[in-house]
Amino acid sequence: MSATTTAPRSDQPGRIMSGEMNEQPAVLRRILDQGAPKIRETAERIAARAPRFVLLTARGTSDNAALYAKYLLEVLLGKPCGLTSMSTTTAYGARQDLTDVLVITVSQSGGSPDLVASTEAARAAGAITLAVTNNADSPLAAVSEFHIDVLAGPEKALPATKTYTAELLALYLFVEGLRGGDGAAAKALPDLAQQILDRQGEVKQLAGRYRFAERMVLTSRGYGYPTAKEAALKLMETSYIPALSYSGADLLHGPLAMVDNISPVIAIVTEGKGGQALQPVLERLRGRGADLVVIGSQAEVDQASAGFALPTQGVAEEVQPILEILPLQMLAYEVTIARGQDPDAPRALAKVTETR
Repeated sequence: MSATTTAPRSDQPGRIMSGEMNEQPAVLRRILDQGAPKIRETAERIAARAPRFVLLTARGTSDNAALYAKYLLEVLLGKPCGLTSMSTTTAYGARQDLTDVLVITVSQSGGSPDLVASTEAARAAGAITLAVTNNADSPLAAVSEFHIDVLAGPEKALPATKTYTAELLALYLFVEGLRGGDGAAAKALPDLAQQILDRQGEVKQLAGRYRFAERMVLTSRGYGYPTAKEAALKLMETSYIPALSYSGADLLHGPLAMVDNISPVIAIVTEGKGGQALQPVLERLRGRGADLVVIGSQAEVDQASAGFALPTQGVAEEVQPILEILPLQMLAYEVTIARGQDPDAPRALAKVTETR
């Protein structure tokens, strides 16, 4: 937490979520300083096994981190990569030949029974198994051949914030290690993250647009698409606003019809090829008179109804999602507070979801 960030009162709604959001620069720095050597060592050991393709397994917020890893693996490594359907193993009892396949299971707690069972089954089927968790003593870490600790520290808020960005950075460093990279693109992230978090006043003002929203649409392409999905999840679980996330390409294939001049749309415009691919979608949204808010460069924000300009000039496209999600976490928090609810206590949710 920076000297300019006011610590929340002990009786303030959202106190825990706010505190953990503000820990993120320190968590990112901890991973770079303490976690990176172990992550590189793990990546080198797995690279030596020459996996032929990769499967990713996760739920909830960690599923969005896994989707980010899918983009990294396919774009930077050229590895065929897929997201698993755990029920094929846990419910249907399917058995696959996973010889020389890398199975990466991403989980904050490492405690969900279906994650553990599917990882055990993958290892028995010949897979190289890697758990990426925030709990080195978890059941998932115990059944996996390899483990990466994301070093986020205990997360008490039900809406995951610091564990999500920690997972993103750990997965980026892992993929960098697989390809022999040095991870230099991540070095500026802690300071840039702090700059964003220090602008909470801007986000609070932006949140006023959504206090009475009945639904929201979020869209992006490329590396920004997992950000759209994670932001929609955060808005739904804290404020209860139905938030629909679409790839920009999918938005044009039908869902665009529900967008009108009173429909709030948030577009995450990553600087790079993903943002370029999103331009036709932004043109169509502007043409329909949508209430378009952009998270991206100042130039992109200037063409929208409103937005939040990110300090991403010169930042590699593949690590921008670690910054993009920060104002959207704050937005979910501020919208929830504005609606008179407590983001620390979303109804019907538990910190560890035990799916089977």
